[in-house]
Amino acid sequence: MVDGIDFMRAAGHARRQLPAEVHNALVDFADQSPRDGFLLLRNVEIGDVPPTPSSPREASSKDLRSEFVLLTMARCLGQPVGYRPEHNGSLVQNIVPVRGSEGIQISTSSRVELQFHTETAFHPHKPRYLLLLCLRGDPQAGTLVASVYDIVKRLSPSDLVVLRQPKFRTAVDQSFLNGAASGLGVAGPILSGSESDLTFVYDADLMVGVDTSAQDVLERLARAVKESSRCVVLEAGDLLVIDNNVAVHGRTPFVARFDGTDRWIQRTFVVSDLSPSASDRDGRIITTTFG
Repeated sequence: MVDGIDFMRAAGHARRQLPAEVHNALVDFADQSPRDGFLLLRNVEIGDVPPTPSSPREASSKDLRSEFVLLTMARCLGQPVGYRPEHNGSLVQNIVPVRGSEGIQISTSSRVELQFHTETAFHPHKPRYLLLLCLRGDPQAGTLVASVYDIVKRLSPSDLVVLRQPKFRTAVDQSFLNGAASGLGVAGPILSGSESDLTFVYDADLMVGVDTSAQDVLERLARAVKESSRCVVLEAGDLLVIDNNVAVHGRTPFVARFDGTDRWIQRTFVVSDLSPSASDRDGRIITTTFG
């Protein structure tokens, strides 16, 4: 069972069996991620891949090889966790297009561009790393990544001053509200840290400025993010690791066929340390409630 203690322990122990160059690349990324905020590994072993399921929770004949490899690599970076509202807290989530969500700003959409965002930007226990393992690709579906170090070069010094002030509020994603009314969180900065060690928290869909000047800066930031973005088209066996403090990500639109041949990504979240979420966690599942 993927979410079981024994499976996770075995995945952690298997780190010593990874090829040295893969192990070292992941450890180096955790020690100091590159300025572009992501790492792309190719030719990851994924095993035999059956037809793409029609929903993330649909039963599949697939073996657990890719899940094991993904969690083994995740343990080189820190501690894998799940979030209760995200696929019921599964440590490895199947991201596939789903009928009825084609035009919504969620991971199972397809027809719309998924806007740039920090993963769970609203959350007090955000993941430090996001891992995306491609089991089946789609040439139309590009993962967009933009690094804060490229973004700040496109903004004025006065804009950067505003971005460091607590002038931006972020709404909670509907999937985390369990039917409660959505509201904006406490105002905070978008940009923090030193010039050589920046932290960036941004969500194009859920974030607003607290006043007109902050909103104006937010609009200029949106342009800078788009202009700074790079597109990575994932193919089967590609693993994309994103530093959630450094880079924001999105996805280009694509046409889902719903015939078993659609794009299939497996996703896991990693935190550097489990301790900060101790009061909001059941095992490895973060249970923070909102609303």
